[in-house]
Amino acid sequence: MEQAVTVLTPDGGKAQRVYLLLRDEIVSGAHGPGDALPGELKLAERFAVSRVTIRRALEGLVADGLVERRAGSGTIVREQQTAQKAITADFATLMPQIVEMAKATTARLIAFSYCVAPPAIAEALHLPPQQRVQRAVRVRMIEGAPFSHLTTHVPEDVAQNYSEADLATTPLFRLLERSGVRVDHATQSISATLATPDVAEALDVATGAALIALTRVVFDAQGRGVEHLSALYRPDRYRLEMTLDRVGEPDARRWSPVTTPQTPAPPPDKGEAAE
Repeated sequence: MEQAVTVLTPDGGKAQRVYLLLRDEIVSGAHGPGDALPGELKLAERFAVSRVTIRRALEGLVADGLVERRAGSGTIVREQQTAQKAITADFATLMPQIVEMAKATTARLIAFSYCVAPPAIAEALHLPPQQRVQRAVRVRMIEGAPFSHLTTHVPEDVAQNYSEADLATTPLFRLLERSGVRVDHATQSISATLATPDVAEALDVATGAALIALTRVVFDAQGRGVEHLSALYRPDRYRLEMTLDRVGEPDARRWSPVTTPQTPAPPPDKGEAAE
């Protein structure tokens, strides 16, 4: 199991920028284990900053466990002790995979409250003004390592069918179904964002680190919005994949997603749904 890493992000805009750029290069594999980073002078010239700024950025990388300073050898990239297992989701079979995700992951509830739905949430769920919703924030983990930060909003009359304790132990999709909600369809969008300080702490990443951002709105059979999910994923522990086929007439060929028939949902006591 991976041990939690305390990330030290350098203070100051220039040092933080250099730190994040170098960190991204290391995490992406541009600098492998055992490689020596360029010297302070070369880094200062590359990023057009002072050597003091470079030192502060490198101190952050050392505190993050990504590099070590060796006398006579410079700054050396360390072997990364990251979790080898990652969650992979195929767009063509995403909903069945959401059911399977709960079997391999656990979740920790970090916030729970009721509030008036923010305007954007109310619009997405088709709620009237001043409608109250339940807001919950959870962190989902695989083998004890966090990979997603989940913020959900559920209409109050639906959410009152389960408790805070239920949400801390049971995936939300299952709670919705137990509450009598018949999930019919969902809309989903994918983008990217940077980690804010609170999200960075929850996911064990640096403030400003790149994250996958997913927004999903779930509707019941009557077309009513029953859940709004804002999910942030660590890209090193969560992947979204799609298989494409080349289709069409010879003069109008195009790429088309491969779709597979959806398998029947497992019985309630055999599987759970997770965000």
